[in-house]
Amino acid sequence: MKYRLLGQTGIRVSPYALGTLMFASQMGNDPDESGRIINRALDAGINLIDCADRYGDAEEVVGRALKGRRDEVVLATKVGMPMGEDPNQQGASRRWITRAVEASLRRLGTDHIDIYQLQRPDPATDLEETLSVLTDLVRAGKVRAIGSSTTPPATIVEAQWVAERAGLQRFRVEQPPYSILNRGRERDVLPLAQQYGMGTLAWGPFGQGLLTGRVRKGGENDLLRGQVFRHLTDERRLDAVEQLVPLAEESGLRMTHLAMAFVIAHPGITSALLGPRTMAHLDDLLQGLDVELPDDVLDRIDEIVPPGTDVGTLDQDYQPPAIQEVGLRRRLAADRAAA
Repeated sequence: MKYRLLGQTGIRVSPYALGTLMFASQMGNDPDESGRIINRALDAGINLIDCADRYGDAEEVVGRALKGRRDEVVLATKVGMPMGEDPNQQGASRRWITRAVEASLRRLGTDHIDIYQLQRPDPATDLEETLSVLTDLVRAGKVRAIGSSTTPPATIVEAQWVAERAGLQRFRVEQPPYSILNRGRERDVLPLAQQYGMGTLAWGPFGQGLLTGRVRKGGENDLLRGQVFRHLTDERRLDAVEQLVPLAEESGLRMTHLAMAFVIAHPGITSALLGPRTMAHLDDLLQGLDVELPDDVLDRIDEIVPPGTDVGTLDQDYQPPAIQEVGLRRRLAADRAAA
């Protein structure tokens, strides 16, 4: 395993990181089997495990699996997504983060978190307020480094400026969505991360399932049954997949290996999160760990999905209030009448 520096943290991590959403028992997985998958990943040299308080009981599953092996792992988790009906059980306020971190520490069975990340931006909370409480957690020894996820480039810059101005800890890690189908972050987020010395943990390297080869245009796809995600039925994304499948075959590669090798080939990406649901999934992915794509294959990918572009829309991507709220993007009839 060739380990990489996580930005300027001094921490070295594997190019493959283990995502844990699928280990939640709510996803239909047996906790004991999930524990075996986690230990198999560690035995293979993967040393970064990424979790979130939002992932059901995944933190507890991870905590049990790491008994006796905690010091081998760079343990990351996230905060910010709604954790109940209480409107204050979410976001990036001091009130919530101070409660949420204690709950994550308890579930993970550890006294510290190596990378504590804000899962989504919280426009309702002042950035200095958020960085202040995260700084306190670092100084208390409960957190080693702080990070963000799915953050717009302007907010990344603002957070760095706020931290410098106020003498606070700065975000050391960004976790953006990045795959062959979602290359928009190549324009701004990845160069910014490099500029500020941030490590990057790419989520969604398989295009949320499309780049596994299991979803094909006009086919009977198990992955689609009961799903309402637009990105799984977006014709533009499916058209791109239909061009990528023969490229993988011509290159003698599985689609999963092509997808992962592409992501970790970018100099702005530190690690890519894989989320195996079964031991077979993990073993398949581990076989592609040493795959390096030659320039001619990367050039072909550039022709199918040009650099810096996204094909269609990824449902789980962050949408700021300026996009979500109608009143922030158009003058409503009442406002026009008053004017």
